[in-house]
Amino acid sequence: MKPKVAFVCVHNSCRSQMAEAIARLYASDVFEAYSAGTEIKSQINPDAVKIIKKLYGVDMEKDQYPKLLNELPKIDIAIKMGCNVNCPYLPAKHVEDWGLEDPTGKGEEEFEKTARIIEEKVKDLARRIKNGEISL
Repeated sequence: MKPKVAFVCVHNSCRSQMAEAIARLYASDVFEAYSAGTEIKSQINPDAVKIIKKLYGVDMEKDQYPKLLNELPKIDIAIKMGCNVNCPYLPAKHVEDWGLEDPTGKGEEEFEKTARIIEEKVKDLARRIKNGEISL
């Protein structure tokens, strides 16, 4: 059975949604990807939707929507996106904080940069899970 990984941030509208989409694209053979927050926006950040569609050909609005932490199944790995003191707590066997700056309100270049960093981190996470470097 594949481990369940949740990407969490406060609003579940930008970085965590981007991470869920990228993880589904590059790591679905290794883990199940989810995203959620403690407060939710009515929709995924339109700039995030646009960048993920442009860079990866994935329409996040097709299969994803903002969710609260209590809507998730039991999670094995929790990835905090970088929300400092307000970052949501989610019980998990392994927790990491990726410390990503929120690109909301910034230009397309910042969204692209954030997406590429998330892609690298997702691929590295998948590699570490496959190699047994993360104890579950």
